[in-house]
Formats: sequence, C-alpha cells, structure tokens
Amino acid sequence: MTETDYMTGPVGNFETRMVDLDGQLLRVGIRHGCDASPPLLIFNGIGANLELVEPFAVALEDVEVIVFDIPGVGSSPAPVVPYRFSTLAVLADKLLSKLGYDGPVDVLGVSWGGALAQQFAHLYPVRCRRLILAATSPGVIMVPARLSVLSKMIGPRRYTDPEYLQRVGAEIYGGAYRRDPSLLREHSRHIQPPRGRGYVYQLLAAWGWSSLPWLGALKQPTLVMHGSDDPIVPLKNAKILAARIRHAKLHVIDDGHLFLITRANEMAPLVRDFLLCEPCVVA
Repeated sequence: MTETDYMTGPVGNFETRMVDLDGQLLRVGIRHGCDASPPLLIFNGIGANLELVEPFAVALEDVEVIVFDIPGVGSSPAPVVPYRFSTLAVLADKLLSKLGYDGPVDVLGVSWGGALAQQFAHLYPVRCRRLILAATSPGVIMVPARLSVLSKMIGPRRYTDPEYLQRVGAEIYGGAYRRDPSLLREHSRHIQPPRGRGYVYQLLAAWGWSSLPWLGALKQPTLVMHGSDDPIVPLKNAKILAARIRHAKLHVIDDGHLFLITRANEMAPLVRDFLLCEPCVVA
C-alpha cells in the first residue's frame, strides 16, 4: 500500500481498506478464500454499498471475493466529474493490479453492476475469465420496467428513507419481498445511503449505454441469472443476453430482483460450481 492507502479494519466478513487510484479514493472489501482459483470481482447495483452483498460472499465459502464502493456510493467519495462504464472498467482493472491481483479474475455484476461487468469483460477479455450476469440487461436498448416502477428508481429515496422502502420495496423488488416484509427491514439495516451527486453519476453512466453491438463478441463462459418476478429488469432481458452471448447459459430463479440476497445460500453453490467447473472450450 502507498502512504495514501490505509486499512479500515473488518466490516463483517470483509477486510476493508481505502485505496487511492490517481486521486480517486475507493473503499474496497476483500473476503479471502482459496488461492487455487481466481478471485471473484463483484460489481454492485446502483446506490448499493459493499455490505449488501456480504451474505452472498459468505455463502460462497472458499471463493475469494473483491468488491468496492463505486465512486459516490458507500464510503467512496464522488469524483468531480461524471464517468462512463468504460471509465469504471479501467478503474477496476487498475484497482486489481494495485491490490496485487495480476492474473485473470472472474466477474459478477448485479443489476446496474451487470452493465459494468459486461463492459469490463469486453475491454479486458484476457483479464476476465468467466462472467456472471445477475438481474441485468444489455443497457438502454432493453425491455423496460413499468413506469410505476421506474418512477421509484429515479432517485435514491429508497436508500435514505426506511419507511418509504417498506411501502414500495415489494413493488420494485418483487419475489420474496412481496411475501415477507421483514426482509425489507433487514435489507435497510445494511444500507449506507449514497451521497449527493453519486447516485446521479451512476444514472448518467448508464445513459445511452448498450452492449448489444458487441455482445456477440464476448468469449467468456457466461452464466446469466434472473428472477422470474423481477419488476425492475423484466426476464426477457436475460433471455436476450443469453441468446446474444456465445457461451452463455440462462438460469431462472423463482424470485425477484434481489435473489442473490434473499436466496444467498441457494445461489452461492450454483455460482461456485460454475466458477470451479472444468474450463469451457471457447472458439
């Protein structure tokens, strides 16, 4: 670590640190695992701090996990100017190198982070060994959510107002959150609200972005995971991804948008098996 980097101690099961990348501070969480397999880099959803994926990371057992707060989210300060997904992909590659991960990594992207994962796999085909896309889409050219759902996603209120999340959470997240309101209370307990322009910058990063022109060029073995009751990203988007990516398979879960959280103990073995299985032959 440089003199501008420093450890911040454990957060649950993560070892956390602040890392300075050319003036951009990032809070990084690492859950150490087995050295025999590549680490898993997780790109979180919009407005989501790294603590939200902790139950899933723990359920992965011996898989090493790296996750960081996107600039402007959690404890990573927002940059002065907006960014694009390509900017964040380059930043993630620099972060891996600075942390000492010089070889290939596996990449998992959730929702908004799924777009970033696609961009990373596209820019770094050698660096990204395997790709997992959860509850995500090919970008602006997608099958959209209902307007009533989209209107509740424009701002970060669901992260800043627990009572509001209780009222609208079932409608926007679907699945288990429709059946068990206590899940929303537990979910809000781990939220660190995005500050100021951070959430706006994440929205701007996705503005006009689409992976459709180059999805067919991705060569990584890819697991597309999606909930059957996802109000934010309708299931048809996952079918588009699985059809366009050459070495992709689709797994549909009987749940909503946040199945990696509500069904962490069921999803983790599926992901682990995909990461640890014999290498696929890629043309």
